[in-house]
Amino acid sequence: MSLSEYMIDDIHPIDIVETLAEHEAWDFDRVGENQIAMAVEGQWRTYSITLAWSGHDDTLRMVLSFEMEPPEDRLPELYEMINRTNDMCWTGAFGFWAEQKLMVYRYGLLAGESGVGLEQITTLIGTAVAACERFYPAFQLVSWGNATPAAAIQTAIAEAYGRA
Repeated sequence: MSLSEYMIDDIHPIDIVETLAEHEAWDFDRVGENQIAMAVEGQWRTYSITLAWSGHDDTLRMVLSFEMEPPEDRLPELYEMINRTNDMCWTGAFGFWAEQKLMVYRYGLLAGESGVGLEQITTLIGTAVAACERFYPAFQLVSWGNATPAAAIQTAIAEAYGRA
């Protein structure tokens, strides 16, 4: 049986996320009734994802983060790279929390009258991880490879086709 066959209407969004995390065998911690933190393995690294439900405005907020410790003198280039990257993202946005040394990808999903379902949450998490996987090499090239943001973004634009 697929995971979606176990879902019923009017389930708390964080309960849905917890069920998804169990099904995918992701490490997770239910921080509270309205928040969950988990670790999702990507190709480049493990991403920390926190989802929080706000009943006040019916929004499921997601913050995906990973450590990034660029040299201080490369921060202007990293910020330019983030701006270029955000221009290419249709959903969510990247940022850099310098004090915590974290690259973050944030998105807020408005539930509306129909609520939040498994498919939306799966897409939300999948899209966030895919964006990080796509742009991670470019962030690294700018931070540590002394590449210009214009050159580094080409690694994210050049998508591979077929199989090796």
